[in-house]
Amino acid sequence: MENILVEIMSNFITLTDEEKQDIAMAFPIKTFKRKDFLLEEGQRAKDSFLVVNGCIREYCIIDGEEHTNEFYTELQSILNIESISNNKPSQYNLECIEHSTVAILNAKKESQLYKKHPRFGEICRVEMEKMFGENRERYLKFKNSTPKERYLNLIKERPSLINKVPQYHLASYLGVKPETLSRIRKRISLNS
Repeated sequence: MENILVEIMSNFITLTDEEKQDIAMAFPIKTFKRKDFLLEEGQRAKDSFLVVNGCIREYCIIDGEEHTNEFYTELQSILNIESISNNKPSQYNLECIEHSTVAILNAKKESQLYKKHPRFGEICRVEMEKMFGENRERYLKFKNSTPKERYLNLIKERPSLINKVPQYHLASYLGVKPETLSRIRKRISLNS
């Protein structure tokens, strides 16, 4: 299997064999089991990730209760910018919901790669800006909607999560209790 980052970069520019090899060496692909952690609260993040396949849950613990912030699935990037940039302990956990394969993006190796191949830096900067913009739009849409609207939007935009993720994690993500999510689902099915 070719490194997923080589495939992605090849969509933007024609890569030499040396560039392909350097990308593959700088960003290894690793497989994790269900319930494995990529990062735990309190650890300092050194790596970011690109999900090749599987599902990663980002959550924090507040007053002893888990609060799901996000789910990352195929071809989504995971970056704890606060921890990496400021060398601060992570305020959340990254846990595999299912058997998952990720590309590991180490900041130090990435910097070395950009020094050797400067054109990669510009492509990655543009893609990162795009990712931040999309995340901001998704966050604002989420924040300004009701739990029912959030659930309907989830069904529309990320239907695979409905079957991948346990209902109590989905409820936490939507900002409701599991019983409330059950009622929302029931009302929606009755109106269909």
